[in-house]
Amino acid sequence: MRQITVISGKGGTGKTTVTAMFTSLAGNAVTADCDVDAPNLHILLRPKVVKEEPFKGSRKAFITDECSACGLCYDLCRFDAIVPDDVYSVDETRCEGCALCFNACPQKAVEMRIAESGKIFISETYYGPMVHAMLYPGEENSGMLVSEVRERAKLIAGEKRAKLLLVDGAPGIGCPVIASLANTDVAVVIAEPTLSGISDMERVIKLAKHFRVDCVAAINKYDLNPEMTSKIEEVCRDMGVEVVGRIVYDSAIPEQLSRLSFPFKGEAAKAITEIWNSLR
Repeated sequence: MRQITVISGKGGTGKTTVTAMFTSLAGNAVTADCDVDAPNLHILLRPKVVKEEPFKGSRKAFITDECSACGLCYDLCRFDAIVPDDVYSVDETRCEGCALCFNACPQKAVEMRIAESGKIFISETYYGPMVHAMLYPGEENSGMLVSEVRERAKLIAGEKRAKLLLVDGAPGIGCPVIASLANTDVAVVIAEPTLSGISDMERVIKLAKHFRVDCVAAINKYDLNPEMTSKIEEVCRDMGVEVVGRIVYDSAIPEQLSRLSFPFKGEAAKAITEIWNSLR
């Protein structure tokens, strides 16, 4: 089984659109949406949820009956998570899990309990199995959740004897991206022809190379700025990264997105198909 992860140095480059098209073209594949902070691949693939599981990845403070209401935790908490009532309690939406109150309480009346931070979904789509997830607003540990999504998808791929695991990686260069890249055979970097796009592409390629992941690049909406497109190709040559294709700006894509008409058709869709054939 091969693992292909689609990444980008920043959000909004077309990463999810490309991943969705790859899924429709792949055949025997399992898809994982590892952009758990803002998942949207399910909007295009319209999966039917088969199984839903809670994700418990963070710890929250909980005040027990041993509390003497001395007010120390209230004074110390910089997140205003302690609610001073007749009985002190913790507002979980504000608690950051720093454990300062736990360590400072003279009565040992504070416990750190594992809290539910999001959900993991195992689904079926027209194109095959899909694993995706969603963090609750304000929750952290998205890197841990990304790893869970990837592992579930990998297990399903083994059970189904799938030849390919397609991963829609998280944007940027942080912990979720590192988790998305684990055990990846090829990372497809989606770049856009802007000055910031070049900088973000360089950073994410360096990150992938640091973890010894082979990279190729594709330039989305290349015709909007030919000068920057040439600059991207120059940077990729210098970094030893092959540019596997260019995707034209196609107004048909947002129109089809607004109607949830998928798979896409048009010039951009043809270019993505050619990129997929190159990868295959």
